[in-house]
Amino acid sequence: MRRFVIDTDTASDDAVALVMALRHPDVQVEAITLVAGNVPVDQGVQNALYTLELCGSHVPVYRGAERPLVRPLDTAQFVHGQDGMGDLGLPLSGRQPAPGHGVDKLVEVIDRFAGEITLVTLGPLTNVALALRQDPALTHKVSRCYMMGGVGVGPGNVTPVSEYNIWADPDAAQIVFSSGMPITMVGWDISYKYAVFDEAAVRAFKGIGTPLAAFCMDIQGTVNQFSLAETKLAGFDLPDPITMAVALDPGTALRTERLYVEVETRDGLVRGQTIVDHAGLTGLPPNIDVVLEASRARFLEILTAAVQP
Repeated sequence: MRRFVIDTDTASDDAVALVMALRHPDVQVEAITLVAGNVPVDQGVQNALYTLELCGSHVPVYRGAERPLVRPLDTAQFVHGQDGMGDLGLPLSGRQPAPGHGVDKLVEVIDRFAGEITLVTLGPLTNVALALRQDPALTHKVSRCYMMGGVGVGPGNVTPVSEYNIWADPDAAQIVFSSGMPITMVGWDISYKYAVFDEAAVRAFKGIGTPLAAFCMDIQGTVNQFSLAETKLAGFDLPDPITMAVALDPGTALRTERLYVEVETRDGLVRGQTIVDHAGLTGLPPNIDVVLEASRARFLEILTAAVQP
């Protein structure tokens, strides 16, 4: 069994990624840590715990950072709905996280299973940056970090050049990117190229006929409206699930290049841009494995398997 730790700001696409990991036969999720991002951290806790209930899972969920390192919190509730789960009226309150702070638990679990942990980050990198400040040796204790964040090639989804997770806390992201941790970056470009669900794809997936299949599609309603109106996609896309697919089966990534990447921390349109040196013009040593092509077919296989009875 592979050991995973998942750091997330659980909203609608994060929830689908959690389903994929929790129901994968070869993965033991040791902990889920919550960070403020898509929704305030307490709402993210409730969304994660609700998703775990649907999966029959008892993985401990820990509340983490409630704001970025040095900036105010700007959520993505305008994308995912006020509750982050499509505002369907789901019972997303009243559950209790496990005792302890998410940052402390990241340090503790990664240290306990040093060299064995696959870290999957689905939100802003605040918790991970704080954990690295607490124990810089974590860099060498993580087997690999699969990160949903940034853009490998192409436009952003919150500024013309920036993806939300990195934009939300660029200062934390720069700490993580420059830490030396083995990172595979799955940018928003991989999602909009390989993980878009139009009406036909939604019908086909819901046709699986299980409650989990319906849940994974139904909670995307507000994202779908945003995607059609703002990002001009053919439907909603699932960035966190396709990142999880790469973490569960690295063969989902068809082309990955090791490149130098740094994060722009200045304000304005460039805030949170992942500057990817494709041509080696900086002369700086490559530090990130950037996924540039992925298999939609393999992604759908993994996602479909996760919602079977």
